[in-house]
Amino acid sequence: MLHVLYLVGVSAFAASGVLAAHRANMDPFGGLALAFAASISGGTLRDLMLNRHPLYWTHDWVLLTVIMGVGVATIAYLRFWQLPQRSLLVVDATGLAVVTVIGARAAIDSDVTPLAVVIFGVITGVTGEVIRDVLCGEFPPLLLREDVYATAAAAGAALYLALDAAGVSDEPNAALSAGLVFALRIAAVYFGLHLPRPHGNRPDRTA
Repeated sequence: MLHVLYLVGVSAFAASGVLAAHRANMDPFGGLALAFAASISGGTLRDLMLNRHPLYWTHDWVLLTVIMGVGVATIAYLRFWQLPQRSLLVVDATGLAVVTVIGARAAIDSDVTPLAVVIFGVITGVTGEVIRDVLCGEFPPLLLREDVYATAAAAGAALYLALDAAGVSDEPNAALSAGLVFALRIAAVYFGLHLPRPHGNRPDRTA
């Protein structure tokens, strides 16, 4: 179940990489490069930090095939049709939700502390987006432009950790936790949801 869920997550990030490349006027090779960068960067960094070898994607041909297939299909689609304006943000939210949960599961399996589980969930979820945006020349990346991004990932990872500690099985736990991340991120996109912001340091209008 979790492997299937992971394929969904990396597929979403692969599509988001191609969409970002398309928006940056890159060629198809650039689109495929961003598809792979967005899909595997978070898990790669997580595995390196947890000293998990070999890296998960180096021996999973299904995963690499899915990334390639989704990347090529998205490139072909964009040659004939335009996606809705916010499609990149929605696809990105899907990848963030799923990959965050997978990162939390990997950290739990590595027997790290509860706080580290949340941190690794966030790292796994957001790293691909950061790499994608930097390669596209977008600065600051989405992570630093949107306060309900890493926050959404942290909330989902924390929920996954709590439900796992309570004995909830992986399938409903993953669905609920990923659903929370997705809901928070989509609410931020469509309804302007954000964290409370300080009211000080406002510009002096009398100046």
